[in-house]
Amino acid sequence: MESVNLDKISKYLKISDNARFLLEHSEKRAIFTLTVRVSEDRILAAEAYVVYHNTARGPAKGGIRLSSHVTLEETTDLAERMTWKTALVKVPFGGGKTGIVIEPTTMTLFERINLFHEYVHLMQGDLGAGAYVPAPDLGSGPQDMAIIYGETHHLESVTGKPPRVGGLPGRLEATGRGVAHAARIALNTFLGMPVQGATVAIQGFGNVGSWSAKFLADWGAKVVAVSDVTAGIYDSKGLNVDRLKGFHLRHGEIKDAGGERLTNAELLGLEVDCLIPAAVENVITAETAGNVRASIVVEGANGPTTAAADDILAEKGIKVVPDILANAGGVIASYIEWRKAKSGSITGREEVFESIEQLIGSTFEEVSSVAAENRTTHRTAAQICAVGEVISAMHDRGWL
Repeated sequence: MESVNLDKISKYLKISDNARFLLEHSEKRAIFTLTVRVSEDRILAAEAYVVYHNTARGPAKGGIRLSSHVTLEETTDLAERMTWKTALVKVPFGGGKTGIVIEPTTMTLFERINLFHEYVHLMQGDLGAGAYVPAPDLGSGPQDMAIIYGETHHLESVTGKPPRVGGLPGRLEATGRGVAHAARIALNTFLGMPVQGATVAIQGFGNVGSWSAKFLADWGAKVVAVSDVTAGIYDSKGLNVDRLKGFHLRHGEIKDAGGERLTNAELLGLEVDCLIPAAVENVITAETAGNVRASIVVEGANGPTTAAADDILAEKGIKVVPDILANAGGVIASYIEWRKAKSGSITGREEVFESIEQLIGSTFEEVSSVAAENRTTHRTAAQICAVGEVISAMHDRGWL
């Protein structure tokens, strides 16, 4: 779904024509061709997109996505979502994103290293100046960020690095920690129930889904179903999340991990207290929303619910914690790592988790207050808060 509907938000917030123009147009969209000679007779080439949506509140912040299917339009949408996400939780970043059109699983380590060397070569000015602060995303990871640091020689030029190379303990788990905490708050706020004993279904068992499951299970929730691209697994008594994480780590999938099998569509329709779509975008659609029987939906993925489906969920009385709030733990941790690199401070894993929970919690309260005041959904309320923050920053910068 579109990240923000400015027509809808303008019913609650004054948006001038100039502000609307700036918010509807990305500041910068660049297309590069990354070309690397990987052997005497072979050249590796990949198209790359870099988008800065809005930097009124700080440098463009956003991950590097490696996928054979990524497009300029997808990269632009994700950059805009980062603008709203950073504004909502009030960390001093703007929204950015990189998309590199390549299948990461087909590259050798040598090819991958040289591809990132070339990426830094073409982005050296922005990375060195701190105008763009990348991080891992789909298809990229901490080692890739270490390569970027090695080329720029600035620890603050990139986040998501390995802890031994200026990274942050707890960064790997950060997004999942934030999603789990958002679910914990939502269960209490919307259903008046503790996390202990709450039933949870999670679509997606990658970094976000698996860590969300881990934390929720540790806190006493009953994770009854999880899925990845290969299979879904269900157990009404609750799955052994630690065993599943270990299996996934060894095999890269959960297909043969045992348990009752179910499809992703069946998982979305389970009658549970909390459904967490943590895989890809547009999985809850107008066609599938009618089958959703969860009491609340906590969006671990970016844009998992289409606009039409969002209306259906609202009509059914299903409360939704939107992506720009629920999965903001990653960018909160990125800010802590970025700040740590500038100050030289040492930050521990539990301190990172405390900061994530504090910011997610205070933002949830603010969004709930705006939702109640305007008699609207939490998604619309979150967008009102985020858009208002960016417009105020543009006034502060003299852009308006």
